[in-house]
Amino acid sequence: MAALSFAEIQQYRDQGYVVPAFRLSQARTDALRESLEQLLRDNPGVRPEKLVSAHIEGRNDEGVKGSRDFLALAQDPEILDLVEQVIGPDIILWGCHVFCKPAGTGYETPWHQDGHYWPIRPLATCTVWVALEESVIENGCLRVIPGSHKGQHLHPHLHEDREDLTLNQRMAEGSFNESDAVDLQLQPGQMSMHDVFMIHGAAANTSGKRRTGVALRYMPGTSQLVRDWTPSAGKTGVGVNWATRPLWLLRGQDRSGQNDFKVGHRG
Repeated sequence: MAALSFAEIQQYRDQGYVVPAFRLSQARTDALRESLEQLLRDNPGVRPEKLVSAHIEGRNDEGVKGSRDFLALAQDPEILDLVEQVIGPDIILWGCHVFCKPAGTGYETPWHQDGHYWPIRPLATCTVWVALEESVIENGCLRVIPGSHKGQHLHPHLHEDREDLTLNQRMAEGSFNESDAVDLQLQPGQMSMHDVFMIHGAAANTSGKRRTGVALRYMPGTSQLVRDWTPSAGKTGVGVNWATRPLWLLRGQDRSGQNDFKVGHRG
């Protein structure tokens, strides 16, 4: 059974992120890379950094034709064991985003906080970022500001009307010290976990090797997805449809009593 060590749990609490010792097997990672290639073939008109809701099979309401293989990844019992240790036994899957940065032309992800984008209240989410390919400094790995989740404060974000960004909201200057950044370099099958208030970003990929990660989004059963609310006035740079976004109760109960687990599901 997968489990975070005491030290790993403490790091997540204190620093807002952790890279667990647990990792996917090579066979599982290889199979997911094949699923990635099919996902890219199925979505020729979508920027590969913006494959939102890739876990919803078929054409979803956010313009992406997804694959159940990524839903299976999000439902993986061992990953859920890790998530349970940081958000508790009531686990709701509300999102999955494939970030694939092509070699040489991969978009920058500006410094931001996830909570600025999402209509979840109370605001609480653990993101598990699974590397399908090598993710290192050279090709734009994830970068975090340790401890920036403390105080659970959302800093001001500024809109940037640019075509070469994964997201179009950037944190205002002076909100943090970039020299504190830590590069989360991962090998295929490794993963990181981070808190919803964590300040993070990633440089553009100007290298000769592609970089792909799958961001799995989980909230505790005490939180609600507020479907009629669009944070950031919808100017995020990524197409989302909260009104029809499906939710999965993967463990425990919906303690909020406000989440609908039928909306968006087909068949």
